[in-house]
Amino acid sequence: MSLIILTKLKLILKMMTKIFFDTEFTGLKQDADLISIGLVSECGKTFYAEFTDYNFVKCDDWIFENIIKKLVFNDYPKSGIIISNDPAVFRMKANSLSIKEQLEKWFSQFDKVEIWSDCLAYDWVLFCGLFGHAFNIPKNIYYIPFDICTLFKIKGIDPDINREEYADMNSEILKHNALWDAQVIKKCYNKLMSNEMVCEWSTLRACKFVFCYISMARPG
Repeated sequence: MSLIILTKLKLILKMMTKIFFDTEFTGLKQDADLISIGLVSECGKTFYAEFTDYNFVKCDDWIFENIIKKLVFNDYPKSGIIISNDPAVFRMKANSLSIKEQLEKWFSQFDKVEIWSDCLAYDWVLFCGLFGHAFNIPKNIYYIPFDICTLFKIKGIDPDINREEYADMNSEILKHNALWDAQVIKKCYNKLMSNEMVCEWSTLRACKFVFCYISMARPG
């Protein structure tokens, strides 16, 4: 019994930090370029960056109206700038190489990372492409990403459900901002997992109680 509890506690210590991310890009096509990227950790630390080296020619009218016009740093120079260097609230506008380097530094503050996104077929490929290859992503990132739409399906909810309404985070102004969308994904995840979290917390508390009891009862 004590071995099972000790194993459980060791697993708890090794739990990965969940990071929810979203990207905006030039279109649903093979040669798409990143326009922006937003990430938020389960503990609330955020990273947001806008790219200066994407190809405008690839953008259609919808992209211009719904993404590019809504970019936060449109008034900042294209030469690149770090707006906030705080690891808890990192903001920048720069080319892909500079953003990649800052992302590596930002990820380094976490021990192990588990990535979550939404319908991430394009997002994940573009994310890996930012590092040159899927094998080149930061070593602390688990190589298998997870998709919130699959979690909706598992929970018996239509995967096409309006995410903002489900998360109670409606905002036409902020919609399609990469960081805002990442925060919506996080809120959806937390809501979907709320029942499991209650059960897991009860289990952990029970494990802790039994572990303490065994430690106290064990001969000196």
